[in-house]
Amino acid sequence: MSKSDVRYKIARRIAQELEDGQVVNLGVGIPTLVNEFIEEKEVYLQAENGLLGIGPPPTSHQLDIDLINASKEPVTTTKGASFFSSADSFAMIRGGHVDVAVLGILQVDPRGQIANWAVPNQPILGVGGAMDLVAGAKKVIGAATLFTKDGASKIVKELTYPISGIRTIDLLVTDYAVFSFEDEGIVVDEILVEMSLDELSENIGIPLKWREFIDK
Repeated sequence: MSKSDVRYKIARRIAQELEDGQVVNLGVGIPTLVNEFIEEKEVYLQAENGLLGIGPPPTSHQLDIDLINASKEPVTTTKGASFFSSADSFAMIRGGHVDVAVLGILQVDPRGQIANWAVPNQPILGVGGAMDLVAGAKKVIGAATLFTKDGASKIVKELTYPISGIRTIDLLVTDYAVFSFEDEGIVVDEILVEMSLDELSENIGIPLKWREFIDK
C-alpha cells in the first residue's frame, strides 16, 4: 500500500485528534494505519485480545508471529506494555476505560449511528468488539473513504446494514472531509479536498452545515 493511498490521508488526520495519555483502541482496516502517524505523542494503544501498549508496526527483524492484535496483524510492544485476558480487555472497554475508539465504518446516518460489521447476504465472522467499543469508549471516531467503489455515499439517510449500536459517533474522518453529528444535523468541521460545501452536500445527497456557523 502506497503512502499516497487516501487511507493514509485519513489515518494521518485521525492521529491529529489523539492526545497524550489517552488509551486508544484502533479497529480493523484504516484505523490500524493510525499507529504509523502517532509519532511523539504518548498514546497507549489497546487491543481486544488483551494487550495495552502496542508499539509501531514491526520491521522484518522484529516480526513475532505470536505477537498480534485483535485483527491478527503482527505488532510490537512499548516499554511497560501489559498482557491480560480477553475478558479483562472487554471489561476495560465496557467499564469506560478506553478514551478513544477508532472504527472503520460501512455506513453512518445523519444522527451519527453506524453500521460497521456486516453486509447483508455476505458471510461474516461476527461483530467482534464493535458493539462494545461503540457503547463503552469515551469518544468514538469513524474512519472511512466517503464513497464506495460504486460511488455511493457512506453517509446515508437511513442505515440499510445491521447497526453497531444506538450510541452515535463523535467524529467521522474521510478522504473528503471531517464530519461531526449534532442536534443541528451533520456538521462539516474541515474539507480536505478542493470542493465547496454545496458540492459536498450534493454528492452526498444530504444537507450539511459549516462548523463556523454552528459555533456562532
